Amino acid sequence: MRFSCIDDELWGFIEPLLPPLASEGRPRADDRRTINAILYILKTGIPWDDLPEEYGDDVTAWRRLKEWEEKGVWTRRS
Repeated sequence: MRFSCIDDELWGFIEPLLPPLASEGRPRADDRRTINAILYILKTGIPWDDLPEEYGDDVTAWRRLKEWEEKGVWTRRS
């Protein structure tokens, strides 16, 4: 199965929908890389723990998807 990471144009639409970075604490993992990880899992259907290393940490991607779903990130309109 072929997967292409999100391009700059699509990222331009997605990035403003995401919660802002925290001003303190540990820096958040790269949002674009994490979204690519989430999309890879959703498209391929592989288990989270089989996520290729190039997409970052599987637990980070899973947690971020869960957090963003709970916050309604995907249902907000700009």
